[in-house]
Parts: sequence; C-alpha cells; structure tokens
Amino acid sequence: MKNIADIRKEYTLKTLNEADVSSNPIEQFTLWMNEAIKAQVFEPTSVILATATFEGKPSARTVLLKGITENGFIFFTNYESKKARQILQNPYAAMVFFWLELERQVRIEGRIKKIPEKESNKYFNSRPVRSKLGAWASPQSQVIPSRKYLEELVKDFEEEFAEKEINRPSNWGGYILEPNLMEFWQGHANQLHDRLQYTEENGKWKLERLAP
Repeated sequence: MKNIADIRKEYTLKTLNEADVSSNPIEQFTLWMNEAIKAQVFEPTSVILATATFEGKPSARTVLLKGITENGFIFFTNYESKKARQILQNPYAAMVFFWLELERQVRIEGRIKKIPEKESNKYFNSRPVRSKLGAWASPQSQVIPSRKYLEELVKDFEEEFAEKEINRPSNWGGYILEPNLMEFWQGHANQLHDRLQYTEENGKWKLERLAP
C-alpha cells in the first residue's frame, strides 16, 4: 500500500475573494450550488450531517439536501432514526458539502428543528411510489434479522396500499438546519486555501477570512 501521507493534490481552479461574494451566506451557497449542478458534480446535494448526543458524542452520515430557504437547509428522515434521536437530545448540528470537481467545500453549523407537517406532506407526496413504500417499511437505524425481512415488509405495505393513496407515515418528515456559522472553502495552490467565514451576530452576518 502506498504511504497515504505522501498523497497530495494541488488545487488551482479558482480563488475566493471577499469582494466577490454575497453579504448573505445562504445566497452565496445558492450560487455555489447552482454552479455545482451546472458543472454536473456527482451528487451535488449530498451532504455530511453530524449530530451529537446530549453528552456530546458525535455521529456523522450522508444525507441529501432537499430544500434551501432564506432560513436554512432542509432534509428528510425517519423521526425514529439515530440522527433524529440525537437531534431530540441536542438540537445543534453541522453539515459539510464537498464538491471535489470544483475544489470547494462548505461548512455549516446551527440549530435544527422540524419543519411544519404541511411541508413534509408536500415533499412526501412528490416522491416515487417505491420511495414512499420504503419510508413505511424501513425501521431506520434499528437492527433487523436479514435483507429478506426488509423486502417482506415492503411487500406487506405494497399490499396495504395497493388500492389507496400512500400517505406520509407520522414518524417520517423534514428538518431544517438554521445556520449561525457558514464557511466557504476554495482550494488553492501550496495548501494556501481560501477560507471565508460568515458568523451571525444580532441578526446580521459578519464576514471574515480565516487562515488555511
């Protein structure tokens, strides 16, 4: 195996300057997301979500961003999953987007809360049938005996909803992470990366440059 400490990559695509960014980090994120989509970045909406217990014990996993509003970033999950249980214990969390093709990263920190049921219903109703059935069938994060057990649960719900609308299960829905800190990272040569950080202070955003 190659010595992984010797693996290096020079980042040279772009630079990131204070004069070129929006005064609002959510607007700046939207610009970067649109550029990632236009560049056909692989899974541009995939994001690492880190949560923690009330004791501060962390967990991280990949979820898909499903909405951006002026207040924050929306994703959906099972309300009985490990991440949901941790959010109940500790409502503070972090997200990390990494768009390798653009040599960019965005870090987001803030508070998470559930979105209104009406919004969760609207998104659930837009999902493909198989995804709806999966939401009903999967006891997310729980130990199950086998793959076959899960497939049988899906079949059971297929039969149950064969002749009626598949409504949203009460234990499934959306969350929004409302940021109080966002950092935009642009790779640069010689490890001298550009890092611009926005912090929320009394309802306004403060922009600062960080050392790489």
